[in-house]
Amino acid sequence: MKTVRHGARARIAAVGIAASGALLIAGCGASNESAPAGDAGGSAAPSVSGTIAGAGASSQQAAQEAWIATFTGQNADANITYDPSGSGAGRTQFLGGGVAFAGSDAYLKPEEVTQANTRCKSDVVEVPAYVSPIAIIYNIAGVSNLQLAPATIAQIFDRKITKWNDPAIAADNPGVTLPDLAITPVNRSDKSGTTQNFADYLKTAAGTSWPYDVSDSWPVQGGEAAQGTSGVVGAVKAGNGAIGYADESQARDLGQAKVKVGSEYVGPTPEAAAAVLEASPRVEGQGPSVFAYKLARDTSASGTYPVVLVSYLLACSKYPDAPTADLVKAYLNYVVSSDGQSVAADKAGAAPLSDSLRSQITPAINAIAAGS
Repeated sequence: MKTVRHGARARIAAVGIAASGALLIAGCGASNESAPAGDAGGSAAPSVSGTIAGAGASSQQAAQEAWIATFTGQNADANITYDPSGSGAGRTQFLGGGVAFAGSDAYLKPEEVTQANTRCKSDVVEVPAYVSPIAIIYNIAGVSNLQLAPATIAQIFDRKITKWNDPAIAADNPGVTLPDLAITPVNRSDKSGTTQNFADYLKTAAGTSWPYDVSDSWPVQGGEAAQGTSGVVGAVKAGNGAIGYADESQARDLGQAKVKVGSEYVGPTPEAAAAVLEASPRVEGQGPSVFAYKLARDTSASGTYPVVLVSYLLACSKYPDAPTADLVKAYLNYVVSSDGQSVAADKAGAAPLSDSLRSQITPAINAIAAGS
């Protein structure tokens, strides 16, 4: 698994953080001064220094690479690593105290919020940082435009529809010649926030066609499974007749199905994904610094794409030392700033956070400080 490492001085070694839980994320070096967060536009703040490690959602990998490179370019004495080990692994490492921050494609469950508050000895901070459509990717020789209704998607991934020329698929694609070819569904083998978001869409939008509970573990046995986003993309590329799901930014050289929303079929674009988040309510009762959203998967609004992934950053509102607190605060503020979001849009195809949402979450990041 690739670990993102950047910093102008000596880089820390690849992060052996999962099993040991050793707190290598504690501040290594001192900050030049306690850095206030950048403003909503990402304007320059006093330089920070030290070393922190993060881990989690592989969907964030391209964005994290860009964020870290830009941030450490502006803060020459800062070293930041991010291991795209998957959302489940990242949450486990964060809850265990093994990393300073984590990325997760699923927001924390109430019991995980309690665990995080205990680990942090303070309120956990959870903010959306990366918004992207989940593309339903496919590899069918001779088919360049595929449309699928929610129930059709559900039955394909539940292995109830097994051939590409099935009448249900044909009904979604009038005038398209579909091959008499076996369908190979590809799912994630690891615990994955992408899986949880995709399953949440199927459960909400496909109704009884998807009888499984929503989970970060894939519920259907017998299909092809692959590790991480790159594994799913690779498996779909390798097999004619394969179909899978992956962050859109990492699957652009594969076919991407349009999904039925209301009376139209909509493709996975950042703009269509952002429209869903804007229409979604905040989950209440999770804590003052937790900004999680119940996504409107069953929307019928024109121009929306409900197979969307909202990936969060997890941090503590209090850290044992000022260097770590200052660096985490400065980095998270950069990520959610308009500059950081622009970088993610350019390098990873993410949908930028709106100014109104940024104004809501920034105070929680600004409150990060040293203490116990």
